[in-house]
Amino acid sequence: MTADERKHRIEAYLQRVEFASLEELSQHVEASVSTVRRDLSVLEAAGELRRTHGGARIVTPKTDEFAFSARDTHQLSEKELIGKACANLIGSNQSVILDAGTTVYHVARHLEEKAPQIVTNSLPVANLFASANKVEVILAGGVIYPRLGVLVGPMTVEAFSKMRADVAIMSAGGITLEGVTNSHTLLIDIQRAMLKAAQKIIFCLDHSKFGRQSVSPLCGLDMVDTIVTDNRAPHELVAALRERGVEVVVASHAHSNGEEI
Repeated sequence: MTADERKHRIEAYLQRVEFASLEELSQHVEASVSTVRRDLSVLEAAGELRRTHGGARIVTPKTDEFAFSARDTHQLSEKELIGKACANLIGSNQSVILDAGTTVYHVARHLEEKAPQIVTNSLPVANLFASANKVEVILAGGVIYPRLGVLVGPMTVEAFSKMRADVAIMSAGGITLEGVTNSHTLLIDIQRAMLKAAQKIIFCLDHSKFGRQSVSPLCGLDMVDTIVTDNRAPHELVAALRERGVEVVVASHAHSNGEEI
């Protein structure tokens, strides 16, 4: 592969995922980290991307697919129902990890009275509790990614690898009987660190995530304690997940507290 072909592949990959680590890009183009680092310097000089700690991000993404504001308009009523139902599963004064998903943000909106200790890499969640006296918020370090409203990178992974929490409340791109996947590769390592840090794992997934596989595998069903979803989730898959030992809580207007139905 020539240098120009390699740089083209790097740019095309970043257009797809928006952010990637040096190691990830190195594997993608089958070149050494030092070679990729030189390529990134050339592309940054041309204004195509921005170097970050441990990786790079595209300067002008061609899509709003991953932007927090755009994602939060999808299945909005379902996300609010799921948020209420999930918040009802959290006990008072528990320590809770919250990821940067938009559905998880709707959980956060209903947690203040629980007076939890929250650990997050989500800027919208941190802003939500900026003036809340009952909630202690620990914000993970890392590189600010404004469009996603999230802190990312090796420092973020390291922060969560040193945390311990009662519960992790997480989002994902899809779930099947093979496990949970996510569509944004820069979040996978962070979410894996979250999984290891918590005693109980809850995924908040609206019906559109069921039966769907995203690009990157996140975890098997053996690591999932509870899934909170809405009443449009496919009944056959819900039943199959329960048979695998996963608790599935279905939120609806008729069951606003979140009940197994």
